[in-house]
Amino acid sequence: MNDDGDAGPFQLQAEPCPELQTIKGVLFPADVSFRQLLITGPPGAGKSTLIRRINGWSEEGYVDLSLNKWWTAQALALRPREIHLGFPCKGYKDALAVFDEEWTRSLTPPELDLSRIRIPPEKRFFWSVNWRARYAFEFLIPPPGVLYRQRLERSRRHTHPVDENISPEQVQNQVTIYRMAADWLHRQGMKVYIREGTDAAPLCIVDSET
Repeated sequence: MNDDGDAGPFQLQAEPCPELQTIKGVLFPADVSFRQLLITGPPGAGKSTLIRRINGWSEEGYVDLSLNKWWTAQALALRPREIHLGFPCKGYKDALAVFDEEWTRSLTPPELDLSRIRIPPEKRFFWSVNWRARYAFEFLIPPPGVLYRQRLERSRRHTHPVDENISPEQVQNQVTIYRMAADWLHRQGMKVYIREGTDAAPLCIVDSET
């Protein structure tokens, strides 16, 4: 993956998806359907832009990955849509979004607690819901340098308070957390792919050693 700057402590291995399709003028992996799509990523990545482009649900949703049965949340009933993720972090009882005050004001970036991320159970019976196949997570994660410049530009318009006092280090930490979450969900059998920009082609995660 292109990092355009400091690569950070975690490298997500991804490569172009072998088979693609076009949905409403945008390239997606061939095995993804329109109604599966959940688009997530750090602030300023372009989630709202992409959702508008494919005529998805414009209202943002929020999913706490540490909650039991988060996959049944009402926020996920209407798709495709943009969602923000709440991450379980070491030393914190409640999940944090990367724009929460506890995150942005921390002297050291909170550490993702992978063991507390809940994963839908595998389908066991013919009549049971296959929750792992119901959603396709698109992680829209531009390279840190690109994302930082996008957020600086957006901050000049004063449209998003989350961009105030943004730093390259904060952007790098947010990118790292989202990359780690994408990799973990993929390893647990969820349908996950990466996109580095709204005009970029999707990338499929390649399994590698942690």
